[in-house]
Amino acid sequence: MNPINLQEEYAKTEIAKILNLLDEELVGLAPVKARIREIAALLLIDKVRKGLGITSGSPGLHMSFTGSPGTGKTAVGLKMADILYQLGYIKKGHLLTVTRDDLVGQYIGHTAPKTKEVLKKAMGGVLFIDEAYYLYKPDNERDYGAEAIEILLQVMENQRDELVVILAGYKEPMDKFYESNPGLSSRIANHIDFPDYSTDELVQIAKLMLQDQQYQLTPEAEVAFTQYIETRRQQPLFANARSIKNALDRARMRQANRIFDSRGQVLTKKELVNLEAQDILQSSVFNN
Repeated sequence: MNPINLQEEYAKTEIAKILNLLDEELVGLAPVKARIREIAALLLIDKVRKGLGITSGSPGLHMSFTGSPGTGKTAVGLKMADILYQLGYIKKGHLLTVTRDDLVGQYIGHTAPKTKEVLKKAMGGVLFIDEAYYLYKPDNERDYGAEAIEILLQVMENQRDELVVILAGYKEPMDKFYESNPGLSSRIANHIDFPDYSTDELVQIAKLMLQDQQYQLTPEAEVAFTQYIETRRQQPLFANARSIKNALDRARMRQANRIFDSRGQVLTKKELVNLEAQDILQSSVFNN
């Protein structure tokens, strides 16, 4: 039996490229990235073992992503789908994102066909169920979420070679959800917790978002935006990178209005590109 060159096997896939993109495109998330690398290593070794005829139980691929909104769960899910596809664990490599409304019907006989239709679309890829805990509403006798869960359980067990399921949501509600559904919990091999971003990481994310749109913060605007983040993250409904994107959209709108109000002047590229401190400081966050 010829020895296996692991680097050659690794090079045959696009995994290195995907993992590098994970580092380049997503700020922070060190524990998440480390966990994804561990999973990728396990799957690569499993593939090599199979190639040598060493049999073992298939590694559990269903996952749980827990954390606050805007912490990169869907983005990491997409990269995970790429990795699974490159290693041959799924046939198509697409990721289908759904919520309770896509799976659960409002009347008897409606849930099963809805759930089965979603599963049919997801086959060969990854099904990403956001805010998965909303599937289970034990206080409502007329709720049909339990029916969707039962169908999911059957598919996760019987068709695990054709579909990978990622359940996502806030950590505490997800923990309760798993406690209430031990059959579901037992089928999830990989639990990954996504930490909130630090202020410095959120500033870095903001700069990358602006760079993509050919804007930039002036040094004074960066100081103001750092103050904005520190204030905003103490308020309700803060959604990490999602809230940063919304804040930048509003700052760009203020910049546009500021420029328009001074329309007598000749504009330079610099003035069109720069977000000034006043574009940040006019936010209602500073006026509460």
